[in-house]
Amino acid sequence: MTSMTMTTLNVTGGVDTHGNTHHAGVMDPLGRQLGDREFPTTPAGYQALLSWLRSRGELQRVGVEGTGTYGAALTRQLRLAGVPVVEVDRPDRKARRAKGKSDPLDAYSAARAALAGTASGVPKTRDGRVEAIRALRVARSSAVKARSQTTNQLKSLLVTGPAGLREQLRALSVTALVITCARLRPTADLADPEQATKTALRRLARRYQYLSEEIADANGQLRTLVAAAAPQLLALPGVGPEVAGQILTTAGDNSDQLRSEAAFAHLCGVARSQPAAAEPTVTGSTAEVTAPPTTPCTSLYSAGCATTPTHADTPTDAPPKACPNQRSSAASSVTSPERSTTCSPPTPPTIGLRRPRPRQRRLDMTTAPAHCYYALRPQDRPGCQLTPTVAYGPTMLCSSCDQQRSTLGKGHAARPLPDTAADPLDLLTHARAHLTAASEQLAAAVTRARQHHATWSSIAAVLGTTRQAAQQRFSRP
Repeated sequence: MTSMTMTTLNVTGGVDTHGNTHHAGVMDPLGRQLGDREFPTTPAGYQALLSWLRSRGELQRVGVEGTGTYGAALTRQLRLAGVPVVEVDRPDRKARRAKGKSDPLDAYSAARAALAGTASGVPKTRDGRVEAIRALRVARSSAVKARSQTTNQLKSLLVTGPAGLREQLRALSVTALVITCARLRPTADLADPEQATKTALRRLARRYQYLSEEIADANGQLRTLVAAAAPQLLALPGVGPEVAGQILTTAGDNSDQLRSEAAFAHLCGVARSQPAAAEPTVTGSTAEVTAPPTTPCTSLYSAGCATTPTHADTPTDAPPKACPNQRSSAASSVTSPERSTTCSPPTPPTIGLRRPRPRQRRLDMTTAPAHCYYALRPQDRPGCQLTPTVAYGPTMLCSSCDQQRSTLGKGHAARPLPDTAADPLDLLTHARAHLTAASEQLAAAVTRARQHHATWSSIAAVLGTTRQAAQQRFSRP
């Protein structure tokens, strides 16, 4: 009697996770679809899903979408059962447009990604001290956001509140404002806008104090957990419980999955691409620096056209190649009848760093004045070449005078011109210096006025501007 050996089929599972249900699919090693089924998101449903996957064959691995959100509980259940779990991203838009979007298709896509190895990420375990830190940080983050919103509401109520109450509280800092508003004693007449505003300010101030206590408690708890999880991280300069907690939350409890700094950068979404070979900067041309030399070609289109040299086996008496962007001779003769029929070689590119734009403006000699600004003062500018070449606004200088002026401007005071009008550039320099000194004196005066408890409204009235403009101008550090 002949006996038959039964072999177990290796299978790979995939799960498309949702809030109330999970859809699972199974594939064999050849990528054939063996079946799919939907399960509820309950402990019994997780167990039924695992039993169904194992009933299809020897379960090798399971690809799960959303291991940090809807699939977190299922991932923990599968890991406790000893099943390797692979974190799978959602299918790309191209695949969805080609094959459609449904729960079975997404489940099979997750299984296919785990089977082919395109998805190989290890999900976070979420069962240790780091998961506790993450949960506390969620509550702390919302408390900080609510406290900031409370501060903004306090200030907005002061802007629109009664004038007497606004003048009493507007100059206080946030801490003093909260303490003062928490001690307000409004009357029971809430129909009065001032009493209603006081009631609202007191409620907001007390909410601010409560949130501050909650944040302080969360900081103490997080400090204890972070110090126990990563004491070396807290010992680094500039790293506190908040920064260390964020780093630990990003890495997860099973930080051994991050084998290098590059893996951590990839997890944070800041992985750099492969750097390209360094190339020198090309100025004034878009041609490649390493391009082979070119030879002239016969063309009726462009005076800068060129072609690559012929191969070594090409006879030297062979006719030159036509220009790649050549037009018909009829069209070329119509548009440019006087253009030469032989292309000149292109200008070689200038290699080097980009230079800043020069401060002077070169003149067009057809519109430039007939003489330099110092042409009538040879005793002040010896060697003047009479003809201007550069311009500083309305002032025209020749190259010699411009060079002497640049030399005088580097630490040497320019000599005044005898019996002539003042140099416009010197006048501009002195005016700017006086303007800077006056601005500094004005800022110092405003600072002294603020030290003597002058309001921004009174300062703005003296300066002839608005309170907001004055406060923005003189409140900068």
